[in-house]
Amino acid sequence: MVVSEKQSPVVDPEWLEKNLNNVKVIEVDYDPSTAYNIGHIPGALLIDWKKDLNKYPERDIIDKEGFEALLSRLGISNTDTVVLYGDYNNWFAAFAYWIFKIYGHDDVKILNGGRKKWIELGKPLTKEIPKPSPTTYRVTKVDLTLRASFLDVLKNLRNPNVVLVDVRSPAEYKGEITAPPEYPNEAAQRAGHIPGAVNIPWAQAVREDGTFKSIDELRALYESRGVTKDKEVIVYCRIGERAAHTFFVLKEILGYPKVRVYDGSWSEWGNIVGAPIEK
Repeated sequence: MVVSEKQSPVVDPEWLEKNLNNVKVIEVDYDPSTAYNIGHIPGALLIDWKKDLNKYPERDIIDKEGFEALLSRLGISNTDTVVLYGDYNNWFAAFAYWIFKIYGHDDVKILNGGRKKWIELGKPLTKEIPKPSPTTYRVTKVDLTLRASFLDVLKNLRNPNVVLVDVRSPAEYKGEITAPPEYPNEAAQRAGHIPGAVNIPWAQAVREDGTFKSIDELRALYESRGVTKDKEVIVYCRIGERAAHTFFVLKEILGYPKVRVYDGSWSEWGNIVGAPIEK
């Protein structure tokens, strides 16, 4: 990245290895049995995306009290620098990042390339589980302007000042499939995309090794598709995790002022009676 890791929302593996004792590292997994449990960055705590960041039985993100309880259990204080990384890409780390930002923890970063890059570079892994001392974490502000609801999207379908970005695969966008093959249980009743949405798959923002492309490359990618800083941007995917990755790129790396995640995404839109759909 152009800016130093101290100011940047992205940190490289070399920087993190040197600063493991100065930050709180958290691995965010969809399935810890295939990642964290078989080896993780030394000292890394675990956030299980399904259990820790979602509120049940409702389909919702954890509330303010849930976030406070989670960070208190993990031994995180309000002043800690937190570095997040994902299992085999940074989808779920980016989702956690978005949650951290909603609940006002601003000193949070993402490891460039995530777990994949760390392992590729031969960095150390361990199976030792940290035992943090609990803290009393308190949320001091909540920023729901980072989140879009179904109605927010619906009322802005024809707004020229709002651009919808569908970050799913082209096959999902075109309505050829209703969910990625690896997540068949999360398919929607109908296939296609939200009317007017442009398709910029999340993976176009990263290199083969999972690290983010340069700022110039990213700027060209989005601006060429009409996703510009002067517009409000709403990003969506299937359940919000890939959308959170693009949210991170647009808002934190490129500095777009108005970016929201529609985390209901296609699993909500594709199941609502009467919701307009294009193919």
